[in-house]
Amino acid sequence: MDIQESILKTIAEAFEQLFNHKVESENLSLQATRKEFEGSYTFVLFPFLRVTKSSPEQSGEKIGNFLKDNHPSVADFNVVKGFLNISLSSAFWIELLSKLMEEKTPGHFEPRNQKVMVEYSSPNTNKPLHLGHLRNNFLGFSVSNILSAYGYEVIKTNLVNDRGIHICKSMVAYQKLGNEETPEMAGMKGDHLVGKYYVLFDKAYKKQMEELVAKGMTADEAKKEAPWMKEAQDLLVKWEQGDEETVNLWKKLNNWVYDGFNETYKKMQVSFDQYYYESDTYLLGKDIVSEGLEKKVFFKKENGSVWADLSDQGLDEKLVLRDDGTSVYMTQDMGTADLKFKDHGIDKSVYVVGNEQDYHFEVLFKIMQLLERPYANNLHHLSYGMVDLPSGKMKSREGTVVDADDLIQEMVDTARTHTQELGKIDGFSKEEAEKLYEMLGLGAIKYFLLKVDPKKRMLFNPQESIEFQGNTGPFIQYTHARIAAILRKADQIGLDYKSNNFEGLKTLEAVENQLVYMLSDYSKKIALAAEELSPAVIAQYLFDLAKEYNRFYAELPIFSETKNEVQAFRVSLSAQVAKTISAGMKLLGIDVPQKM
Repeated sequence: MDIQESILKTIAEAFEQLFNHKVESENLSLQATRKEFEGSYTFVLFPFLRVTKSSPEQSGEKIGNFLKDNHPSVADFNVVKGFLNISLSSAFWIELLSKLMEEKTPGHFEPRNQKVMVEYSSPNTNKPLHLGHLRNNFLGFSVSNILSAYGYEVIKTNLVNDRGIHICKSMVAYQKLGNEETPEMAGMKGDHLVGKYYVLFDKAYKKQMEELVAKGMTADEAKKEAPWMKEAQDLLVKWEQGDEETVNLWKKLNNWVYDGFNETYKKMQVSFDQYYYESDTYLLGKDIVSEGLEKKVFFKKENGSVWADLSDQGLDEKLVLRDDGTSVYMTQDMGTADLKFKDHGIDKSVYVVGNEQDYHFEVLFKIMQLLERPYANNLHHLSYGMVDLPSGKMKSREGTVVDADDLIQEMVDTARTHTQELGKIDGFSKEEAEKLYEMLGLGAIKYFLLKVDPKKRMLFNPQESIEFQGNTGPFIQYTHARIAAILRKADQIGLDYKSNNFEGLKTLEAVENQLVYMLSDYSKKIALAAEELSPAVIAQYLFDLAKEYNRFYAELPIFSETKNEVQAFRVSLSAQVAKTISAGMKLLGIDVPQKM
């Protein structure tokens, strides 16, 4: 039984003995005491005044005194209007820190024996990864870490959009303008080179459309009749027919892109357990269409196209197979959902995809439920908002996208300048300093993109993200480095702070109580983050913990403290904060430095 459960059990006893009213402790709840009041837990009295038949203040006094007399860990209380704020004894917090120190990994959960697949990244092979992909990848990787910490077996998956008209556009431009250029010849990463030809295609295509409109065509006609667009569509048909020359060019360009992607993933420090490729899955799902027709989940229109009618579910009619028998994205996604289940026997599946696809996934999940798939009720769309920069929106076709590689490099360079200006690298070798700049630059961008609720659209401000003060990655990283320096000093003077034996220690300061309380809350934050699929929960917790630790550091002496047991406790407390910060930042995919 944890402390909250035991306090609620005693409050239930108070109701029975003081007010002759039986209430189950499961129907009572505590909340965290607001920072401006003394206490750790608050019991809200208002709903029970009809039982106590007295004012909130009198009710709180009676229950508070009962708790003091009957619960060994309750040391004091105060009543503010209808809120009973409960303070726990120093002995309780000291014992709790001892227990936390015994855990090998903070916030550990036992295995659930359930598999979850998290699908993220899902890039197109016609361009490099950009700022939007950074949010996607960091979200997917962090959610995978959080679910794993929560006890799930996690399979990280990347479904690569490696076929279709988008790559054919790059192929046409390369055929026309490439002159057998290679990434080595161009001095470019392969994904950047292919992206260059995608932009060149768009410029030429727009010019051709303008010329056709000038000759009297409508804009819609010009879109279809522009020569390069017709060639791209022809290439797509040839690719689907297995034309050797077309397939070889497609493979060549895609392989360049994969080399480029792998380099970027390495810089991002994200990874995958399995890749699926659209070129392997785009024909999947046609058998499901036949099954759906038999089960009357789908219907056929006069022209032969097949649809799902979801109007009775508050949705619309959705095309699942064209009249010429070719697939649409929905067909493929149905087939891929079955394939994932067949490959891994997963219990849950999480799709990390931007919120512009909300409707698509709502329809997909509803169709799979109507088809009675065993996994259908455990499909989740982690829908996230777009990322804007202070300079505005991004467009791939026009080449105005903020490239992921460039942005990461810019963040590392900014971290270098900022750290050198603040003089935080005294005594570092050149190699150590470079490693620190990378850690801070990547930590800044990851933390900034993850601290916002995934559902919200956000503005990424590179300058703000790298600050050593405020709600930033570097602030939390710096706090960890500060504690690491304290632990090194404690080791040098031979202080025993690892034995979690605090004999002789009788009282703690309020800020120490608060820190132990926050440390004990870490596992609840993991559970909440896992259930909400939101790394923002962990980010906010780590910021609050780092902020509270810095208050502790400013208010209380450590090495100038004269009592050995107090000094040992404060170093032990510091060590546990560092351990928790390190574990929490790891869930976000961020490393923490040992010195700065």
